[in-house]
Amino acid sequence: MSENVRKVISEKEIRVRYAETDKMGITYHSNYFVWFEVARIHMLDELGVVYRNLEAEGYFLPVVECNARYLAPVRFDDVVKIVTELEVSTRAKFRIDYVVWCEGKKVTMGHTYHAFMDEDGRVLRPPKRFLEAVEKASQPV
Repeated sequence: MSENVRKVISEKEIRVRYAETDKMGITYHSNYFVWFEVARIHMLDELGVVYRNLEAEGYFLPVVECNARYLAPVRFDDVVKIVTELEVSTRAKFRIDYVVWCEGKKVTMGHTYHAFMDEDGRVLRPPKRFLEAVEKASQPV
């Protein structure tokens, strides 16, 4: 890996809502991607990089790839902890890995790739303040 690559780790707890489960009482698979987004926005907030402000400045972070691997079911009223690990460099594209834990057991793993883009879909370099926030909060890989 390049010496420019850095990682930031964050955690977010979520209580599974009844509406997030299916007829079998198990969390419906697509809800994990919603949880990934909640954890991702939480991580950005912790970095001091408010997503709403990025958009106001003309930077958007669309998901360009996503994946999840389900290892065990999660049910209504369970409390899950989502651990996010952001790997970022000075490039426009970056990856976030997610591990969902429930009662000390790893239940889901996944990742998303994002690219900094403008509102017309043109790829942009990350803003300087984003890179500075990651630099401050992370360690080299």
